Amino acid sequence: MTVSSNATAASPAPARRALPPLMALSDRAADRLRALYATAHAGQLLRIAISTKGCSGHAYDMSFVEAAGPGDEVVTDKGVTVLVDRKATLFLIGTTMDYEVKQLESGFTFNNPNEKGRCGCGESFHV
Repeated sequence: MTVSSNATAASPAPARRALPPLMALSDRAADRLRALYATAHAGQLLRIAISTKGCSGHAYDMSFVEAAGPGDEVVTDKGVTVLVDRKATLFLIGTTMDYEVKQLESGFTFNNPNEKGRCGCGESFHV
């Protein structure tokens, strides 16, 4: 007695293409973070999140933490690691973090292609 089957062998899954990096660091941002990690924030990592505030609805929220939390994505660029709150990933895809020094202020800035606009003071954005 012969048994025939109409089932075919499972075909291999198609190759998945690599995802683009969540975000990148400019050379200046990487250098500044290296300096911070070596001095005042030794043993800590910068964690980036998006909070709901400001005139436009969202703002970048940065804090130094001891370790990655269960909801953090680990991003390493130019040999420097930062953490990104998983809830912020959709807002930050393709973003480049920079460090700017101006005459009266200095700090990290974000070049975010997902931003559709900013408030007048520049502290918040919308997507």
